[in-house]
Amino acid sequence: MLDLLIAGGLVADGTGAPLRAAGVGVSDGRLTVLPPDAEPGSVAAARVIDARGLVVAPGFIDVHTHSDAATLFGHEFAELAAAPVRMGVTTEICGNCGSSLFPALPEKVAEVARSSRTGFGGTAPIFTDFAGFADAHREAPRANHLASLVGHGTLRAGVVGYADRPATARELAVMCGLLDDALAAGAAGLSTGLIYTPGTYGDTDEVVALAAVAARYGRPYVTHLRDEMSRVEEALEEAVEIARRSGAALHVSHHKTAGKHAWGRTERTLATIAALRAGGLDVTCDVYPYTEGSTSLSAMLPPWANDGGTPALLERLRDRGQREKMRRAIEEGVPGWENTVGNGGWDRISIASAPAHRELEGRTIESLGGDPVDAAAELLLAEAGQVTIISHSMREDDVRRVLSAEFTMIGSDGVPKPGRPHPRIAGTFPRVLGRYARDEGLLSLESAVHKMTGMSAARFGLRGRGVVAEGAVADLVVLDPATVADAATYAAPLLPAAGLPYVIVGGQVVVRDGELTAARPGKIVTP
Repeated sequence: MLDLLIAGGLVADGTGAPLRAAGVGVSDGRLTVLPPDAEPGSVAAARVIDARGLVVAPGFIDVHTHSDAATLFGHEFAELAAAPVRMGVTTEICGNCGSSLFPALPEKVAEVARSSRTGFGGTAPIFTDFAGFADAHREAPRANHLASLVGHGTLRAGVVGYADRPATARELAVMCGLLDDALAAGAAGLSTGLIYTPGTYGDTDEVVALAAVAARYGRPYVTHLRDEMSRVEEALEEAVEIARRSGAALHVSHHKTAGKHAWGRTERTLATIAALRAGGLDVTCDVYPYTEGSTSLSAMLPPWANDGGTPALLERLRDRGQREKMRRAIEEGVPGWENTVGNGGWDRISIASAPAHRELEGRTIESLGGDPVDAAAELLLAEAGQVTIISHSMREDDVRRVLSAEFTMIGSDGVPKPGRPHPRIAGTFPRVLGRYARDEGLLSLESAVHKMTGMSAARFGLRGRGVVAEGAVADLVVLDPATVADAATYAAPLLPAAGLPYVIVGGQVVVRDGELTAARPGKIVTP
């Protein structure tokens, strides 16, 4: 007797192999693949889903999210936390861009928590270790699974603090020790966000030492490059150096060439990655299918403005002289800094989340009137630093080029904050399947599913996931290939997708006809 039978559908098994007719059974949270003649009634099952005309695929694995704390915030964040699973994501990998909820020395926890609010959209708890993070999530019911990287920025803040200086030899040793403990406990790898403070204060040698710890566990080094704009090729060279010197596999987060001075450079960066792979380097990347990015408003300011964390930033913003220095830095640039506004303009920066000023969400900084640096400063002060923005910085041909590369997987880079978050949090995976695979033929359905499942599971060592195979974990998506499409927009970013009638996590139906059921089988998963 099966717990569930999905009969009559075509299977995209997550390997990239052609679609094939097969029944898919679920028993005790594991899969059984049945012959194609397993029609309803031919196999004993407690429940049957008629999948005629539909495709059965592994549950999608979102390799790049910032959902670290969403389910810990309770009812206020319920819709935000539900958005990924409603678009078919059965496993999220968080801790990206150098920002995770652990680890930190006990005496640094309060300081890290104060400055981490801008990244997670609430008073996010910071844990001393992976075990504390995992225990908190076990007590907060969730619909899908969660894995976490160790964020270099959090790790650095949790040992060194937010000062703009090199780590001492002793501090680096402590950082390596905390990272080692987290990886041994089940963290999925090391991430950096080398444009964000305090991660940007770490030099190449520091990151090499930490990536070498990840390499000993066979876990990847996952990086938001130090520059994704005019110096993107130089930043990629640094990432490659870190991988080679440390021995860690390299994964480039949300690969893009943003800003007018970098448009078109994916032709060169992708060729470089392909050549490195041909030469034996283990390097991959991920991408989201939009020409707009999203981050914190404070990241639009030069790195020195954030020296000391959020409290120090707010003090500087109150000082007219400091604002003038920031204005000049944006106009003239700072060596080694990815200057988003200087590469685009304040008219390309729109407000996604400003909890105390919801009437401003959706507007550009330029439209607020007066000097835009002053407008940004006053908004940051009024919101205690908690402002998220959307940056209109990329070009469609670059996005398409990265999407179609054979070594690219899919990550939403979803930032679950109230307001008008980037629609990628609810639309990424159906957008790839509908717009880019079915409508534009940029890639096949089977290839798109592989990029969302089997390739992702292999990169992050998630055994038994990402495939429809005998004995695999029963995480599944049932989709309609003719109608699957994203519906989320910048004005209505949480609208659920079409064409995803069922999402199954751990053998339990968690989404039916686009709506969450009461089932909450999600777990913390580890390599």
